[in-house]
Amino acid sequence: MLPPFQTALPIIRTLEDAGFQAFFVGGSIRDSLLGRPVHDVDIATSAKPEEVKALFKHTVDIGIEHGTVLVLYKGNQYEITTFRTESAYKDYRRPESVEYVDSLLEDLKRRDFTMNAMAMDKNGKLIDPFRGSEAIRMKRIETVGSPEERFREDALRMMRAARFTSQLGFGIEPGTKQAIKRHAPLIRHIAVERITQEFIKLLEGEHPYEALQLLQETGLLGFLPGLCGREAQLFSALHPVLNELSEQQLWVYLVAAANPEDANAFLRKWKLPNEKRKAIVRTLSFFRMRAGRKWDPLMLYDAGEQTALDAEAVFCAFRRENPAPRISALRQAFQKLPVKNRSELAIDGKKLMALFSKKGGPWLKEMLREIEKALINGEIENQYEAIRRWVLCKYPQEKK
Repeated sequence: MLPPFQTALPIIRTLEDAGFQAFFVGGSIRDSLLGRPVHDVDIATSAKPEEVKALFKHTVDIGIEHGTVLVLYKGNQYEITTFRTESAYKDYRRPESVEYVDSLLEDLKRRDFTMNAMAMDKNGKLIDPFRGSEAIRMKRIETVGSPEERFREDALRMMRAARFTSQLGFGIEPGTKQAIKRHAPLIRHIAVERITQEFIKLLEGEHPYEALQLLQETGLLGFLPGLCGREAQLFSALHPVLNELSEQQLWVYLVAAANPEDANAFLRKWKLPNEKRKAIVRTLSFFRMRAGRKWDPLMLYDAGEQTALDAEAVFCAFRRENPAPRISALRQAFQKLPVKNRSELAIDGKKLMALFSKKGGPWLKEMLREIEKALINGEIENQYEAIRRWVLCKYPQEKK
């Protein structure tokens, strides 16, 4: 038994000593079979939420209406959920009601995919009624029971299937894939924030190309924010090289491929955090500059190292080129710049205002920009006296 489970054994024993059933469940079991790092250890039990709270000193009600209590134990957090079944779903996302049961099997039946519907007891014995371990061996994503029912219950499960494709490199069982094709329009009932959360995890995975292919082949792609009518453009841009890009670079690549009139407006539809959206748009602008010309020192300085490297990686991806040589050369070129950003200038706005005995204004911004250009182009050295002489020579009228 892996250390994360051993650490949680006292939780299991406390529940069992009180007369309740308790098992490890969920993604931690899947990841342990895959040989992947186990992070969050979840527990399912026959104990009701109030009974769980009575047994443990430190608890938090994180989803008590659905039977989940967070237990804090020796610096770790454990989600403990009561065995339950769920009624008919409303809005293709949430069950109308939850009923507690005493059966682990009934609890596992409600889960999304067979690889997530396994449990393990305190002795490390695997409980696998839906052959999830076989699905893992076959590298196959399949639903528990009818895929039609699972996706009608919770349409977000279709995005989760694509996300697992990216994270695990698994294929989709044919019946499950056909069900996604039939139910793709249901994704419109899901909150954009939840779709975006799954999509980001998809882009962070090791196989985003295969996952994006799945979205395209099932028609799900066209129901994602801002992508209706852009499927053909994206399909033609899909290529295995995407597996080499970071999540940030993939956003830039996909926006460039979709080519919306307003990239900012397009990304707002995904409800991304403002800083993330701005970073994507900024990198996109430098990618478009790069598509028209080679990097020069000033363009590289303006971009900054990471933005330049991201833009270059996207540029290489569109050209289906190995980015490594270009990235290495670009990194070296950046390190050779006399200054890397404005904070490194030997003069600043306050010193310039004192030098010219003037208040700030548009002139100051323009002068700082000209100083940057002169430094980057090698006209002057980054020393205060050299810059002072240069500006007094270039802007004698400002001194009057």
